[in-house]
Amino acid sequence: MLKIGDIEMKNPVVLAPMAGVCNSAFRLTVKEFGAGLVCAEMVSDKGIVFKNEKTMDMLFIDEREKPLSLQIFGGEKKTLVEAAQFVDKNSNADIIDINMGCPVPKITKCDAGAKWLLDPDKIYEMVSAVVDVVDKPVTVKMRMGWDADHIYAVRNAQAVERAGGKAVSLHGRTRVQMYEGTANWDIIREVKQSVAIPVIGNGDVKTPQDAKRMLEKTGVDGVMIGRAALGNPWMIYRTVQYLETGKLLGDPSIHEKIDVCILHLDRLIALKNEDIAVREMRKHAAWYLKGIRGNARVRNAINECSTREELVGLLTNYADEAAEEEKQVSVG
Repeated sequence: MLKIGDIEMKNPVVLAPMAGVCNSAFRLTVKEFGAGLVCAEMVSDKGIVFKNEKTMDMLFIDEREKPLSLQIFGGEKKTLVEAAQFVDKNSNADIIDINMGCPVPKITKCDAGAKWLLDPDKIYEMVSAVVDVVDKPVTVKMRMGWDADHIYAVRNAQAVERAGGKAVSLHGRTRVQMYEGTANWDIIREVKQSVAIPVIGNGDVKTPQDAKRMLEKTGVDGVMIGRAALGNPWMIYRTVQYLETGKLLGDPSIHEKIDVCILHLDRLIALKNEDIAVREMRKHAAWYLKGIRGNARVRNAINECSTREELVGLLTNYADEAAEEEKQVSVG
């Protein structure tokens, strides 16, 4: 069973902290599909320290999402520590996670995210400074290295453990790889064998069978699912069921997909307001429609929607048409 500090998960399936995606509306939807742990999208330490309004909104957590890990990022010890203290005392998150994996230049230029991967000593210094001032368990999400010549995953994970970190999530790609190429599960296994704290494996878990293979091949304590859950919370449910029973459940029907998409939309509206939510939901709706016959014709129309009524009407009509088409194809 995956246990981080004194926080126990009901299963080892973890939703990855994806920037621009993992707000409360999405997390709660995925949680209801059985995720053992959900992770919030990364939040700027300076945004917290200076009480930026958008940043503070990102700290909202629905009690039904718990247990939840809230991720912060930063490059300076002072603001990282202050932000962690604020989250510790003023948020209902269960775990404080530090981002050491974000590969985008605007983050790494600030000495944050994946930039830390080049310096195990800095990792020890920063993590121990946070651990010293908070009560919640502190974890780290990192990549295996900066590039092929600088893969310090084992040393970096050991630095986290020495500093008092309670778990490490490891994406088996370098910063230079971004999301391309193949994730290296061998390095995940090496890290698991080198530390006593829990290790959560991440990278190329696209099916429930991948999740089982990762657990078996690397010995990790948890498996983190990211892009495969976009528009597809069934991936989480099917993975949990497969790990627990060995049974591989089928895909949802078109109407089931659209119903959950609309539930997700309504939660986003409650969280942000209709105008922002509908705009944000366009990408999610496209993900929900992935794999459904003839979805290209409706994706363009989705991008023109500006109200809930328009978007729901479009999705509902499309579901009815696609389901009817599917029925005729199967009969034929």
